[in-house]
Amino acid sequence: MEPKVLIVEDEVTLLETLEYNLQKQGYRVLTASHGRVALQLARQHTPDLILLDVMLPGMDGFELCRILRREISSPILMLTAKADEIDKIVGLEVGADDYITKPFSMRELLARVKAQLRRVRINREETDVPVVEVPKNDTLIFGNLMINIDRRELLLNDEPLHLKPKEFELLLFLARNKGMALSRDLILERVWGWTNDNSRTVDVHVRWLREKIEPEPSNAQRIITVRGIGYRFEG
Repeated sequence: MEPKVLIVEDEVTLLETLEYNLQKQGYRVLTASHGRVALQLARQHTPDLILLDVMLPGMDGFELCRILRREISSPILMLTAKADEIDKIVGLEVGADDYITKPFSMRELLARVKAQLRRVRINREETDVPVVEVPKNDTLIFGNLMINIDRRELLLNDEPLHLKPKEFELLLFLARNKGMALSRDLILERVWGWTNDNSRTVDVHVRWLREKIEPEPSNAQRIITVRGIGYRFEG
């Protein structure tokens, strides 16, 4: 079945251009030019991917993203005309999986869409694999830090810590590769499903993780910065 993509964009020309190009790629496309209409469509159809403009009538993209992230796990790719770093960070904080700044090339956007949908497909395939035997305690333990993989749960000093989905996936990827220096590009590819030369997404999420699991975030002992490369998890 073709993936469903919901486009939320109030600029008519861009909306029609995106719809045309995505349909050419074989995707089923839903469209909305108003935030509240988009919310109704998302709840009704549960799209596989959402392209979400920041500036919308009725409800802006940040607020809509915040609501959607509480209700569905579909990846959200934000479209923004603002190049300021703070706007990109806000988008990530409210739950966006990726962002692209206008004006953008259609080739780049289609590549981002393909990467996000590939990750959705892989996750579904892994979920659909029949389980023969499940370990009783599928948990990674690093001192007072415990990661329960099956339950997607993190405990610090036996107290649960709330992590956003991408924060958990990032921590799990780092923890499974304990002691290895991992480049930002590799982390982007494995956790977000795409690569480019913008490593800010990784840095922002590492900062959030440090604030939650490090006794002194400014003097990190668990997630170590490897200068010129990326990060190394020491447990």
